Amino acid sequence: MVTGSGVDPDVAGAAPHGLPGHLVGFVEALRARGIPVGPSETVDAGRVVTVIDLMDREVLREGLACSLLRRTTHRATFDGLFDLWFPVAVGQRSATAEDIEIPHAPDGTVDIAALREMLAELLSRDDAGDLLDRMAAQLVEQLGQYQSARGPSFSAYQALKDVQPQTLLAKILAGLANGPGTSEFDTEVARRAARGRIDAFRTSVEAETRRRVAERIGRERVAGYGVARQAEDVDFLRASERELTELRRSSQRLARILASRLAVRRRHSRRGEIDLRKTLRKSMSTGGVPIDLVNKKPRPGRPELVLLCDISGSVAGFSNFTLLLVSALREQFSRVRIFAFVDRTDEVTRFFDPRTQLDSALTAIFTESDVIGYDGHSDYGSALTSFATDFPDAVTSRSSLLILGDGRTNYRDPELETLRTLVGTAKHAHWLNPEPVRQWGSGDSAADRYREVIEMHECRSAGQLTEVVSRLLPV
Repeated sequence: MVTGSGVDPDVAGAAPHGLPGHLVGFVEALRARGIPVGPSETVDAGRVVTVIDLMDREVLREGLACSLLRRTTHRATFDGLFDLWFPVAVGQRSATAEDIEIPHAPDGTVDIAALREMLAELLSRDDAGDLLDRMAAQLVEQLGQYQSARGPSFSAYQALKDVQPQTLLAKILAGLANGPGTSEFDTEVARRAARGRIDAFRTSVEAETRRRVAERIGRERVAGYGVARQAEDVDFLRASERELTELRRSSQRLARILASRLAVRRRHSRRGEIDLRKTLRKSMSTGGVPIDLVNKKPRPGRPELVLLCDISGSVAGFSNFTLLLVSALREQFSRVRIFAFVDRTDEVTRFFDPRTQLDSALTAIFTESDVIGYDGHSDYGSALTSFATDFPDAVTSRSSLLILGDGRTNYRDPELETLRTLVGTAKHAHWLNPEPVRQWGSGDSAADRYREVIEMHECRSAGQLTEVVSRLLPV
């Protein structure tokens, strides 16, 4: 690792128990971010650091990743935490003979125009990886500093707002192009390569910023907000587009987990309850001692699932993922009927099949179904009423009713009696709410009133949703 200047190693977070203690702290940080790391993986990591060159940071990164990670989806979180626990430097990086100088104007300020030209030239080169990393460090040092309420700090936005590397695509392509006879295919390859290099440079600036901030406020605090979260831990209502995309990719894996749990519960349910009368009768042959237990023959029903889902914009991430998850579980039930609503309810089961992409299904729902009645604002009371009126046979005594939504009615009548009738008819009825419990009943939320009629569960993330659904779905 490169040691910089200006920061005391003790302040920077050096481990008081040496490398073993530092490694244990790193493992604890991985666990805190949802990556399962057991004692055996930790022991393997300890063995790795005894046989590799610790001065080669990338070898250390790959060695620890091989010993600690179980899934490729954990890699982004691992890399973010690795950069904090095993930083490339401490404090400001010392200048070396290989460093490039950021151009300055005669008055001493950074010459942004010349800097952009230099950055575009470096991004068009294939051998400028180390130079770009050093430039990222200089950008953070010279352009990324600002005064916060707690003193001087660093910001990746501050460092990049004037440079705007995303606007350099044309200049980088000019450096990558092979001439006027370049084919469209080669041009597209060059365009994607240029975008990848721009994204990599922005990532370097962000990593350098996190490193410098972590030295001032502590790496644990920076890890809490600056490191990529696991898809299962992302809050549905605050997820970015990238995180929602990752959630959709993980839906099949979560569906397999749920299916295996349902299969186990189904096997257990086939054993049946103990038949006390037959057990006592059989015990007569053993002197009244019930050695052999006799179970009642189970009468498994054919589970039916009815899903009533709010697809308005306020809960779109939660609803979309849950629909995708339930759609992947359809083979676990004898019958699944899916209903969607904004302020009217319509059946949308026909739009979901194993071959249909979720985006296509949602587009078809809004264009071909009747889910918007009046003004397009959420109206749970109207949706419940139209569901009960237009689909009176949907909920029966064999049905398990799942309602998805935040319960925000825009201050309209929640129609509690209609919901009470549906709950009384269904065999099981549950409400999954993506908002935290403390917000139920705040503002226009009628969740506190609905929960008096139906059992309501907080489901803010995919992990929480998986746990709740695995307990609630019938077998």
